[in-house]
Order: sequence, then structure tokens, then C-alpha cells
Amino acid sequence: MSRSKEDGERYYADPALTAFAGRYFLYPTTDGSDDWSSDSFHVLASDDLHNWSDQGEILRLGRDVSWATAHAWAPAATERNGLYYFYFTADDNIGVAVGTSPTGPFRDSGAPIVADGQYSGRAIDPAVFTDDDGTSYLLWGNGVAHIARLNDDMVSIDTDHVTEWTHPTFREAAHLHRRGALYYLTWSENDTRDPEYRVRWATGSTPVGPWTDRGVLLEQEPGEGIFATGHHSILRVPETDDWLIAYHRFAVPDGDGFHREIVIDPVIHLPSGDLARVRPGSPSIRLTHPAIPETLDT
Repeated sequence: MSRSKEDGERYYADPALTAFAGRYFLYPTTDGSDDWSSDSFHVLASDDLHNWSDQGEILRLGRDVSWATAHAWAPAATERNGLYYFYFTADDNIGVAVGTSPTGPFRDSGAPIVADGQYSGRAIDPAVFTDDDGTSYLLWGNGVAHIARLNDDMVSIDTDHVTEWTHPTFREAAHLHRRGALYYLTWSENDTRDPEYRVRWATGSTPVGPWTDRGVLLEQEPGEGIFATGHHSILRVPETDDWLIAYHRFAVPDGDGFHREIVIDPVIHLPSGDLARVRPGSPSIRLTHPAIPETLDT
């Protein structure tokens, strides 16, 4: 398939890959503007990880969110007790909206769950993780990572249980998953406009560390024309021990840090507990504009 962006196609970045009730959903940043100025969020859905459709706009800043009007970035989503919680970045705050379906409509909680300046670093790039005991955590940060226990209402954090974490290479997009007794913290280093934007990983024995740096998980393949592989999410395929990583890269062949596309590749957990280096070789997800038949080809 052609990897070039044709008229009517959309760029997406910062994918949060999830699975609810037998379907897959991607919650991304709408990309394609030179100042990351998107003010709304869409959700994409698939039954097979190959054929995707745009389910439409699920939240718009300024209309559905009264406290922010710009920079709709890097969302995440989860489900608890039949409700769906959509965490999002808006004007350097973290917000949360609630719905009864993965595709919305979502209703904003009315205020940021993490406000700009409330903690060190920038309040961007939320991710959500639920441990085996049912405890959920919210991660966020640029420059400094934070891992906070979510309260049972899922729209507030327990401010007595917020862990701050720094690392020489941490830039943004902290993400947490667990397999067996090991917790895996993954993050992006460098800048999304830099071809060397990439994903690094660490392991720990608790959801808040301490963390042991294990090196680079995913990075560019210049010989394949693949650059800036980062801002990811990791999903276990339900009822299996198969794992996937969704991330963005410069759109092939002529993208940049403002024109990015989503890729989904396998993640391999080795018997030792190590993660095998991800080879960024998959075709991109290509989404047509809603005015054209809504299909994704991979």
C-alpha cells in the first residue's frame, strides 16, 4: 500500500490503544498542524486490528470543556463498573471526562484532575494503569514523571500517594504495564520533532518503582525511512499472552514532528522478563477523512 498521505487522509499521533468488550479502540491526538493546535478528540475502532473506522468526535475543547480551548493532546481511556473514563491533555492540564460507551458521548468532570503548575514538570500526556488488585493509577508528565493513585471515583487522584520520578533521558509519555510479578515503565526520550525520538524501558517490583533502566525498546530505522518512533501505549490482547505496542512516527515518506502516523507492532516478553527490541516495520494506519468511506488499511 502507498504510505504517502493523499487528499482527505488524516494524521494521528500519541495513540492510546485499548480493548473493550471484544473491540479495539485507539484514542489519538489529531495531528497535521504546525503548532499542535488541535482542539478536539476522535476515537477509532476495529474488530481485528487491521480494519479501522473513525467513530467521530468525542470531545471538543471550548464547547464540551469550559476550562480549556486549545492543545488537545495525548489522551488515554479505561473502564470501571460500566463507565468509561477519558483522560486528556488540554492547555497543559490533565482533564477527565466520563461516558457510558467507549465512543462517547463524554462529559467533562468540570475541572482538571491535574492542573498546570500543581506538580513539577508539565501536566501533559496522561496514561492509566489498573493493577491486579483493582487499584488504578494515573501517569503524566514532561521533564518529570508522576504516578498517582486514582481515587475510586476515577476523576480525582489521592494526593497523598503521588510519586515523582526523574531519569536523565525522560522526556514524556510515561506508560505502565504489568506481566506476572514485574512492572514495566516505558517512556519517550528526546523530542517528537527529533528523528531520534524513541521509547526506553525499565522494570520494578511495584507500580511506583524503584525502577531499573533496561535500555532502548524502540527507535528509528533510517534505512527504512522510519524516524521518531515514540509516544506509545502497550496492550495485552485479551485472553492471551500476546502484547502490542502502538506508537507514532514521522509519516512516511515526508512527515515530520507535526505530521505523524500511527503504527502497531508486537511486543515480545522473553522468559527472562526482558523485552525484545521492537522492530518498527509495520505499515502505518491510514485513516480517510469522514467525507470519504471510513476505512483503515494496514
